[in-house]
This record gives sequence, C-alpha cells and structure tokens, in this order.
Amino acid sequence: MSYCRQEGKDRIIFVTKEDHETPSSAELVADDPNDPYEEHGLILPNGDINWNCPCLGGMASGPCGEQFKSAFSCFHYSTEDLKGSDCVDQFRAMQECMQKYPDLYPQEEEEEEEKKPAEGVDETASPEATISKEKEGSS
Repeated sequence: MSYCRQEGKDRIIFVTKEDHETPSSAELVADDPNDPYEEHGLILPNGDINWNCPCLGGMASGPCGEQFKSAFSCFHYSTEDLKGSDCVDQFRAMQECMQKYPDLYPQEEEEEEEKKPAEGVDETASPEATISKEKEGSS
C-alpha cells in the first residue's frame, strides 16, 4: 500500500512494487513556443533579442543598458559582410559609458595582463639560462 508523508518542506511518497507495474497515466503537455513566460535563449522564436536572458549577465539593465542594447541590436541585425562593422559608433558609446562606471564594469583583460609580469616570471631570460639555473639548484 502506498502512502505519503510530509517532513518539513519535503514530501515523501512511498510506493509499492504493484504501483510501479501499472503504466503511467500522466499526459505530457507540449511546450508553447509563443508562451511569453517560458524560458528562452538569447534569441526568441520570432527572431527578436531576449533582453531577459541570463546569458547577458544583466548587461541590458543598469546605467549603460541602453547603450548595450543599441550596440548588441546593431550587431545582431547587421547585414554587412563583416558582421557588426557598421556598429562601431554604438560600441564606442557603450564603451565610453562603461568607463564611467569602473566598479560596475571592471576591465578584466587589463587587470590580468598587469598581474602576469608580477608573478616573478623572467620573460627576458633565455631558455639556456633557465635550464642552467635549474641544474645548479638540483646539484
């Protein structure tokens, strides 16, 4: 005999072997591609940009959201041979806006490049000098 019990937020359902032997009567409902509340990717079924997509990381909102939307839309709908080559002004405006808010939009690439030389790697040393130093240390 199957039964169910509640433990805090969890609902525990015990079923018998006989319960598992009967075929399921559950009916699956097909997803509606035009459901406005359904989770979609970056591009909606009608070809529009889904500004609520978590893949955008919130870039469409915030102080530079309008500049981001303008640049991204321009790139998405660009028909140039070099896609987005007609969007330089929009991307420049977005970049200028982002530079006004360095706490919200850190420039990670520059930070990573600044850290690399400081890690103690002597980039000017020849491979032979590095090998001879390693041999001296192991002797």
